[in-house]
Amino acid sequence: MNEAPQNEIKTINAIDKHIEYCTGCFACMRNGGNCIHNDDMRAILEEILDSDLLIWSYPLYCYGMPAPLKALLDRTLPLSSMAMRKVGDRYEHVGQADFSRLKYVMISGCGFPNSKHNFEPAVMQFERCFPNEHTMITVPESPMFNAPEAAVVTVPRLELVKMAGKQYAESGIIDEELLKEITSPMIPEEQYTEIVNGSM
Repeated sequence: MNEAPQNEIKTINAIDKHIEYCTGCFACMRNGGNCIHNDDMRAILEEILDSDLLIWSYPLYCYGMPAPLKALLDRTLPLSSMAMRKVGDRYEHVGQADFSRLKYVMISGCGFPNSKHNFEPAVMQFERCFPNEHTMITVPESPMFNAPEAAVVTVPRLELVKMAGKQYAESGIIDEELLKEITSPMIPEEQYTEIVNGSM
């Protein structure tokens, strides 16, 4: 994405920000989006509203987001109001701001050797939070990217990820076959499990 000249990329590391936990008081949904907390989320919300694409990138923690990123997601509540409407078969809150142009990408890696029965809760949450214009990339065996001895398989996989980023930057979509290859195990599941168990 950084190599696409038309894009201006801003990275927010949630763990480095002061983000208080949402108390569920709903004050923000009643008073025009003003939260009771005076922290970094005010500036982050402004950046979100000034963006065209949000990429949520994180390691899978207990089948979901790590706590600092989940706190950030929870605190996007000021973008919505208490009013709700039916959209298809579900209800959603009416926005207090227009972010209809936003697109969303989730990139999540986990230490298990496959994607089945691991990413489903995170995928479902992402689909519920961002029902439109979303793309999801789930990467099993992701600790291998930190192992220099695994470069024979991780370097080619990273090249595929770069290709996917370029495709997305240029067209807003990733080829289905490329996505399937990126989200597949890099080495056989049994071999990966044996390596992990042998290193403990």
